[in-house]
Amino acid sequence: MKSLSSIVLFLFACNHLPGEEVNKPNILLIVADDLGWKDVGWHGGSFHTPVMDKLVREGVELNQHYVQPVCSPTRTALLSGRFTSRFGPHVLSPTNLRAFPPGTITLASALKQSGYVTHMAGKWHLGSKPEWGPQNYGFDHSYGSLNGAVDPWNHKYRKGPYEDTWHRNGKRIDEEGNATELVSKEVLGWINSGKKSPWFIYVPFHAVHIPVDAPEEYKLRYREAKLNDDPAKNESLRRFGSFVTQLDTKIGGFIEALEKTGQRKNTLVVFTSDNGGLHSGGNAYVSKVPPTPALSSNLPLRGQKNTLYDGGIRVCAFANWPGVLEPRKLNAPLHACDWMPTLTKLAGWNRPADFKQDGIDAWPLLTGAVQKIEPRTIYIPHPSGSVVNRAGWKLIEYKGKAKPELYHLHEDPYETSNLAEKMPDKLKELQAILVELRKDDVTKLPEDLVKEKN
Repeated sequence: MKSLSSIVLFLFACNHLPGEEVNKPNILLIVADDLGWKDVGWHGGSFHTPVMDKLVREGVELNQHYVQPVCSPTRTALLSGRFTSRFGPHVLSPTNLRAFPPGTITLASALKQSGYVTHMAGKWHLGSKPEWGPQNYGFDHSYGSLNGAVDPWNHKYRKGPYEDTWHRNGKRIDEEGNATELVSKEVLGWINSGKKSPWFIYVPFHAVHIPVDAPEEYKLRYREAKLNDDPAKNESLRRFGSFVTQLDTKIGGFIEALEKTGQRKNTLVVFTSDNGGLHSGGNAYVSKVPPTPALSSNLPLRGQKNTLYDGGIRVCAFANWPGVLEPRKLNAPLHACDWMPTLTKLAGWNRPADFKQDGIDAWPLLTGAVQKIEPRTIYIPHPSGSVVNRAGWKLIEYKGKAKPELYHLHEDPYETSNLAEKMPDKLKELQAILVELRKDDVTKLPEDLVKEKN
């Protein structure tokens, strides 16, 4: 063994014997909504995020963590271990339709098979009807909204059949209070309950998605902040900064509860955003919250949410487990679909021989046991086109007549120089890979959803 951490990891692995649950880690998986690359302190942002900054310093910073450009697709990949297009064209965009066919094995159901109690609090957005909700895909307990973002105060979505889907365990409820505070309270209840472990808690926050607002206590920090010369944009950024800090504070509450209950040393914390930040936006929700003419920053990355540039798909992310994961920056490219194979392998799941997955087991990379992986392909499909990221090269292939774009991310991480015409052989190589990747895509909407869509 080369170091104390290697010994710790060796002993940890030895303790994971078949059939034993006591040494399986608790898993706290946190997903922020629309958090931009430069919205956090560890990327030099203007907003106050001391809790996450500390977790990054003491954990593994995931410097090339890729996701889908928008919310439902990332959640689909995260909970299935598959590239999102494997489930149909409807999950390439935000959707109220059912994302997974009935019976799909998800991260939650696999962990449940491995002896975990499974919880979810926050935004589901993988099917807005109760019969499409978390209870049908492996979660013992669920709470929050079945649909996408909601107003932080009245918990309403957009006008229409899914305006009200705030629920507990799939049953509609109405509650007063701020959505982020309520979701956090629910999570703290599970952490503090002292009930059976190991547990898996999935927390897809509504924060910091539009509508943007936070309780007054978080706004105090930004009351005098000068974030933009334009008064309307400055007010918008103050409100957004308050939202970011509220998110950070709630995560701090989780960590404090884990420490007080003696569970911190046996809990793996994983954090990611579902996509890059949005630069500005209105408010299409049933809400009295004002619009936000200034929001996230993804600088120095190019692009924003719903684009195929890295500003839309490369996000703030980290993993933290005291005594097991040494502090370091991991530059290997990962994707949201890697978490299912990684976490289920760690939990000792008996994976069926015919189970398909596109993600990789990233645990050897997280621990440092493997410093460099063989070139792997990350595939990011979207209604506007697709991304192929392999060995530092990135292809953006658009639908329609738009010309393809080729970037060498190792030398040009901010995508300033399109090499498609200068390097036709590399372009053809990645285009050929894309053709093969698309063969496993489901290109038609499942028949039972056609009527639902209409």
